[in-house]
Amino acid sequence: MIATSARVITSTNGIAQVEPTAQFGCGGCKTSSSCAVSGLGKYFSNNRKAIAVSCDASVRAGDELHMTMSEADFLKAGVLAYLLPSLFTIAGAGLAATLGYKDAGAVVGAALGFASGLLLVRLIAWVPRMTVSQVTFNEGDTP
Repeated sequence: MIATSARVITSTNGIAQVEPTAQFGCGGCKTSSSCAVSGLGKYFSNNRKAIAVSCDASVRAGDELHMTMSEADFLKAGVLAYLLPSLFTIAGAGLAATLGYKDAGAVVGAALGFASGLLLVRLIAWVPRMTVSQVTFNEGDTP
């Protein structure tokens, strides 16, 4: 499981707007730049705006949430976002070159292939499933 924590900004009707907390990744080491586990934490970098997440718990502004995603969902999201458009780009360029359209045709074929790959990803519209749970603190603990 890939995990990160986020703080609730607002919450209405089971949808919470969350912003990242300071930690990126599991915190097990200091090599978050080369660690696959820190991928979800990088998604919630400080450069990002708040995002909406579905939350069953009744959360309020200021609450901390623990968010997890399976490695399989993370891998599938990466394949859809990066590999599929890249493969369509190569296939479009290859098809245009095979049909004898030379270099300019291969560039146009690559552009059309890339656009087709992005459109296909958009039509698939798959969203990774995140499990969201509220972090509870014991008496005496600091949030």
